[in-house]
Amino acid sequence: MSISVALAYYNGEKYIKEQVDSILPQLGERDELIISVDGATEDSRAILNIMRKKDERIRIVKGPGKGVVQNVDRLLRLCGGDIIFLADQDDVWASDKVEKVMAVFNKNPGVTAVLHDAVLMDGEARLLDEKSMFSFRHSRTGMMKNIIRNSYVGCCMAFRRELVPIICPIPKEMYMHDFWIGMVAEQMGEVRLIHEPLLYYRRHEMNVTDMKHGSLGFMLEKRLNIIRCMQLLKKRIENYQAREGVNR
Repeated sequence: MSISVALAYYNGEKYIKEQVDSILPQLGERDELIISVDGATEDSRAILNIMRKKDERIRIVKGPGKGVVQNVDRLLRLCGGDIIFLADQDDVWASDKVEKVMAVFNKNPGVTAVLHDAVLMDGEARLLDEKSMFSFRHSRTGMMKNIIRNSYVGCCMAFRRELVPIICPIPKEMYMHDFWIGMVAEQMGEVRLIHEPLLYYRRHEMNVTDMKHGSLGFMLEKRLNIIRCMQLLKKRIENYQAREGVNR
């Protein structure tokens, strides 16, 4: 099976080389790393161009400039691999991440997505906490559990490309793409968890996402939007199955 790595980029020149250097050695000749650039300083453009010239598996495209969710939406539509890995611009992959994730897909045809654990580090690559991502988020599958507290973190996820027609377009009510992709995967098959850290998840002053909860009002609004999106997901799956002639 071929692999597409989808990386949403925004002025990430400080850490992007370290991240790309951790990804490329794990990819095969038929695989690809697609970087969708929503914003790039002069230094960013120079670094990206150098990387692209060194490795033809790297594709650099112009992002829509409408935030990370829309950038990911565009990326997923461009991916040609059988399995799509999501990647952030500032993390570092463990050297055996692809091998261990792909082993799950290869052995289990009914698995639609894989979610693995991660450890947290700061901008200087120092470990921040003894707790891993899974222990911090009490990660499990299941809709109700993840409505209460989301386990699906994009940079720890890989999924089958066959989900893309259902994932896209990502509903505008979804505050982030991770939960939506996880719920699509759960509804279309089985999600497997790898209880082993396969990523160094970097937290620093330039992170786009936040690991803290928002205000009570924000959290309530977010969950109401999630419920609306779950109703949309049900209809989208029904329409997809009718088009494809799928009986479940």
